[in-house]
Amino acid sequence: MKISVIVTVPPYAPFVEEVAAHQIVSGLRLNTVMPLRAGPGEALDRLSRYGQPLWVDLKGRQLRVVGAAIPPFSEIFLSHVIRVETPVDAFFSDGREMGRIVAVDGNRIILEDGPRRLIGPGESVNIVHPSLKIDGTLTETDRAYLAAMRERGLKNVMISFAESPADADELRALLPGAEVIQKIESLSGLEYARKSRARHGQLMAARGDLYVEVARPHHILNALKTIIQADPNAIVASRILDSLAYQPIPESADLGDLGFLLEIGYRTFMLGDQVCLKRDTVIEALNLLQEIGKTS
Repeated sequence: MKISVIVTVPPYAPFVEEVAAHQIVSGLRLNTVMPLRAGPGEALDRLSRYGQPLWVDLKGRQLRVVGAAIPPFSEIFLSHVIRVETPVDAFFSDGREMGRIVAVDGNRIILEDGPRRLIGPGESVNIVHPSLKIDGTLTETDRAYLAAMRERGLKNVMISFAESPADADELRALLPGAEVIQKIESLSGLEYARKSRARHGQLMAARGDLYVEVARPHHILNALKTIIQADPNAIVASRILDSLAYQPIPESADLGDLGFLLEIGYRTFMLGDQVCLKRDTVIEALNLLQEIGKTS
């Protein structure tokens, strides 16, 4: 069975060349929330020289923290202006922590309670409520990356929280000829996937946020089936072999997860930040996926 992998690469990682040369690697992903010394151009120049397609992951309407705060009774500034009925729950740390929003003022939310720790810049926030409205899509950082890509003739883009054909249209207006991977990460995105059937770009089941956004954990199973049915070439991303970030032997649940994904039709995987921050863990994950491909 042929398996291919897109690998998230930290901009300054010394092991990118080795990762890019691995037999099952088909692309590199740049997470645009990672800090840079000299702006988007530096990262694009650094990571586009390894002979693999470089996919620039734009944040779109994904909600992220701007600044820092320590709950309880604190204010947090978000990357977008939002409107939502309050009080409402907000989820942090991939859904493992929760806070209670009691008031909203533009891109400022006020938490009555929340994680008893520093909430730092760049963290994602999930507000799973039907009344949520997010103003705008592309951020200033997204636009800066698109401008730098256009200058360099780069075309490969991922867009987070894709929910409409207009998302891909907006990208292509700023980057003509863009190849777009649409990350499905919300209930609205799932409905869009059912209707669009990948007409506006390849689909990705981006499970980091999607697992939180489906509200009931077991709903992720049908969500994954919906996406691969809408696009037989869909990519599945995040929460893949994360146990390798902490130990040399993967958890049994991680292997069962891979078996399910292969069974329903996924053949391209994208490894997320957690397992890709260190050379040993990402190489271990790639070697394991390669062996699974040989035996499946």
